[in-house]
Parts: sequence; structure tokens; C-alpha cells
Amino acid sequence: MGKYRKLSEVEESYLRNHPEEVDDYVSILFDEYAKDGNTAALLSSLRIVGRVKGMSRLAEASGITRKGIQKVLSEDGNPKFESVNAIMQAMGYRLAIMKSPQKNHSN
Repeated sequence: MGKYRKLSEVEESYLRNHPEEVDDYVSILFDEYAKDGNTAALLSSLRIVGRVKGMSRLAEASGITRKGIQKVLSEDGNPKFESVNAIMQAMGYRLAIMKSPQKNHSN
């Protein structure tokens, strides 16, 4: 029987071979998170992006150790907002507010 790769390994390989699609991937991650609130899935997927972009480079740019980034972006992570923001900025993104398309928002 052949060796099967994990989905995360397939995603990482795909993104490494298609770096032009990383921005759309990150956008989709946050859209999905806005719908389902699955923090573990978001952090796991961001860890994939981190590996594609280079954990050492992210560590240097964010001021968080490689091990710290991996811990923050683990499925069991409970990161502080500041940590996620620093990592996102190191990846070349910024967190921004967008009004939800749902109806009945109070002003």
C-alpha cells in the first residue's frame, strides 16, 4: 500500500508550487472563519501559509520565535490577538474590519 499524504501536506505543496494563489487562500480562510468560527481550522491553515512563506523569516519579522509561531498557530493554540496580528503582518497581510453582509445589524 502506498503512503498517503495529509491534506495539510497537499495544501502546502500546492501553495509552494502556486505562490500567486496564497493571497486568495488566505482570503478564503478568513471568509470561512467568519462563517463557521472554527479557530482550530483557521490557525492550522495559517500554519501552512507560514511554512510556505518561511517560518524563520516570519519569526524575524514578527519578533516571535519559530517555536512560538508554531505554538500560536497550532490547532490547540489560544493565541493573543497581538500575536496573530504580528504574524499576519509578517506574512504581508493586515487584519481589517469589513461589515458583515447579514441583515438586522444595529447601528
